[in-house]
Amino acid sequence: MMSPTRELFKRDKHNPIITYRDVPYPCNTVFNPGAAIVDGETLLLLRVEDLEGRSHLTVARSRDGIKNWRVESEPLLAPWHKRNPYEAFGCEDARLTYLEELGKWVIAYSAYSLMGAGVALALTSDFKSVERLGLVLAPSNKDAALFPRKIGDKYWMLHRPVSGTIEHIWLTESPDLLHWGRPWMTITERGGPWWDGYKVGANTIPIETEEGWLILYHGVKQFSAGPMYRMGAALLDLENPHRLLARLPYWILGPRECYEVTGEVPNVLFCCGHTLVGDEIRVYCGAADTSVCLATASLSELLDALREYRVE
Repeated sequence: MMSPTRELFKRDKHNPIITYRDVPYPCNTVFNPGAAIVDGETLLLLRVEDLEGRSHLTVARSRDGIKNWRVESEPLLAPWHKRNPYEAFGCEDARLTYLEELGKWVIAYSAYSLMGAGVALALTSDFKSVERLGLVLAPSNKDAALFPRKIGDKYWMLHRPVSGTIEHIWLTESPDLLHWGRPWMTITERGGPWWDGYKVGANTIPIETEEGWLILYHGVKQFSAGPMYRMGAALLDLENPHRLLARLPYWILGPRECYEVTGEVPNVLFCCGHTLVGDEIRVYCGAADTSVCLATASLSELLDALREYRVE
């Protein structure tokens, strides 16, 4: 089948919606936010790179999710605590999952240190204070995204371990959020000339739909001038996420605008967070590791596109 004749995602006219100028303290860049609707507002957990070069996570809020962002004056999670050696180099790329049975949000983030990047979890009920659960998956591993409900009697999480030069998307499960096991590889990098041939990793947390778990993921193609990060989509079975139901062969959002192709890391659109209101899905992306931008799509149109590529 041919690629679509139009892009599924539309960029917001206000892009970039957040830059370093919106942060009320000195910083280098702001990008790759987790996202959620909290108390009727859009909440972003921004990755902010400081003037030393390390990243921390800071809360921003907006009533309409587009403009008039109120950014906190201090980070929520920062690598300044001596008792947390595994995040001494930075706290990066948060994904936010609300677990109703706990009444709390789980923050999955990359804890970066001399040992590499590993997966850490923290809990919060108000995004004013956090309870660190600590490192739960050892380096080198990142792009963790927790499912928004138990499947069976277990918590499930996407993650992306590194094995040599191989970087696929894996599943792992846990009875208690602390002990994770039974790994299962679910979405592969495709190799060759494909847009997601070099490596893949989860973008936002899984989205539950009638068709299955919608997985938005990033794929990387390696060019002679460097890598390019774009977004794709796949579907996993609702009650058996080991089972891949569909995967689009083409990318659905990639760097084109000047703020996406030029910056600290050129040619990168990297999304860690989404919100869903009715049929509209909003994705909040880091643009060139420099600013935050917004794009929207119709959830039903995404599912229609995936329906054409079901593997069963």
